Amino acid sequence: MYRFLLSRQWVILTLVALVLIPTMVELGFWQFHRHERRVAQNALIADSVAAKPVPVEELTSPGHTVPRSDYWRPATATGTFDTAHEVVVRRRTNSDDRVGVHVLTPLLLKDGRIVLVNRGWVPAAADQRSYPPVPPAPKGEVTITGRLKADETTGASGIRDLKGLPDRQVMLINSAQQAQLIGREVLGGYLEQITPEPAGGTLELIPEPDHDSIGAHMAYAVQWWLFAAGVPVGWVILVRRERRDRAAAAAAGTPAAPERDADAIQTTASR
Repeated sequence: MYRFLLSRQWVILTLVALVLIPTMVELGFWQFHRHERRVAQNALIADSVAAKPVPVEELTSPGHTVPRSDYWRPATATGTFDTAHEVVVRRRTNSDDRVGVHVLTPLLLKDGRIVLVNRGWVPAAADQRSYPPVPPAPKGEVTITGRLKADETTGASGIRDLKGLPDRQVMLINSAQQAQLIGREVLGGYLEQITPEPAGGTLELIPEPDHDSIGAHMAYAVQWWLFAAGVPVGWVILVRRERRDRAAAAAAGTPAAPERDADAIQTTASR
């Protein structure tokens, strides 16, 4: 009664099922690992933003690559803003997903080195080649607190570093690039300003990174594993249905559907 499993149709169906099961299991583990990475990142962000602020010089130096363990660590910096070398970072969104720019202003430290400060978001100019209206940075010596971030690269961010941009406009926040433009030593990475709050309300500070949501990766993993479990169950149901249909056809003395189809084809050909 199960010789039909050796037919071409059932061999193909069985092979497809054997391929689908490990594929779906692997996709489930892929989503599960994404869930684990998201949970680990949320824990890292939560621990980092809750840490006590330390002087930025303790966390980074010129040419330093900020390690992942120091991402979002609060740091303080004291100095004067160098507005002559201020630039805007194009194609950045705010918390309402409006497209604008980030204002990147060098802060000249007491030792003569510089740390880049992302002072926040402002709307882009109507003309993409024009410099947008930017609220002026505070004058005189200031102390700011910000979240330490690593230098942006095309590989890590997916943002293309376009050439030929208008003056004082960039695509990436990168300390090495700004060091060449400024002509001074620039600490690796940059600070996302937290305090003090900008005056006037036209400059929006970068919000704290989300570390509460975990996404639907775990649900997707369970779905893939359920699909994988459903494949053999579905295969068994189809086999039993086929066996039942063939047994019923044999008891009634009529050929099974595939045989009827073959007879019909032969009769048509003979005509």
